[in-house]
Amino acid sequence: MSGFTPKDPDFAERVRASFQAQTFMTTIGARITLLEPGAVDLTLDRRYDLCQQHGFMHAGVTAAILDSAAGYAAFSLFDPDQEVLTTEFKVNLLRPAAGAFFVASGRVLKPGKTLTVCRSDVHAQHNGTRTLVATALLSMIAMRGEA
Repeated sequence: MSGFTPKDPDFAERVRASFQAQTFMTTIGARITLLEPGAVDLTLDRRYDLCQQHGFMHAGVTAAILDSAAGYAAFSLFDPDQEVLTTEFKVNLLRPAAGAFFVASGRVLKPGKTLTVCRSDVHAQHNGTRTLVATALLSMIAMRGEA
């Protein structure tokens, strides 16, 4: 459990609906595998068409799942009439992203009225081994109405 209390009792439905509407995540095949207030995990299977020339998951894809996991973690704590956008992130690619699948874990560090600070990590999973391949610190803005 994350220890946060959502402002919207229907936060899980709202997060899932928003995620389904995000066509990029659908295109790459990412899926929500954990959803709690202030915490979201996204899982992505390794696909050759998402890799760079050496066969590792492309850094752009890694950054995308880091960003979305953190964004939805923040979004889970927002008011029902708020939307989420990323305002800033810093990604450290720690080692080549090699694995059968990848899990991006977004966690809220400090929620706020306007800005929410999150951390997101991507672990590669292969033959029962879990390896940290990237980490990020992100800021998310809560916006009223349509972003």
